[in-house]
Order: sequence, then structure tokens, then C-alpha cells
Amino acid sequence: MDSRKRFTMTQADYDAILEACRPVPAIALQCGMPASPQENANAAWARLGEAMGFHWQTVLPVHGSPLAFTAIPS
Repeated sequence: MDSRKRFTMTQADYDAILEACRPVPAIALQCGMPASPQENANAAWARLGEAMGFHWQTVLPVHGSPLAFTAIPS
């Protein structure tokens, strides 16, 4: 059985996750393709997990609160 813990991110953390999910225009194709919104969102969750002490791939939402979630502590 996993030992999930409840975490609550700040509004700034939430805004950063939402911003990371936005599409990035591919203006300069000679520089290569930009990261996808999914890759950016994964990176944002990984940074938050490192800062708050949880495994970012184990995050599950808490019903009724966009800022609260459960995850397995690292």
C-alpha cells in the first residue's frame, strides 16, 4: 500500500502549471521543435515535486480544490 500524503500548492505554483500547459508557437523551426505542452507540464510538475518533496508522477487531484492533491512523498 502506498503512503500518500496531501499537499497544497500556492496559487503561484498553480499558475505556473497552467502556464506550462499552454501551447508554444513554433516560430523558429531552424532551432528545432519546441517542447510540447505535455513535456512542459511534466517539467513543471517535476520542479514542484522537487521543491515540495513528492514524486511528481504519483500526483492525484483532491476533489473540490484545484490547489490540493495527494502524492507519494520522496
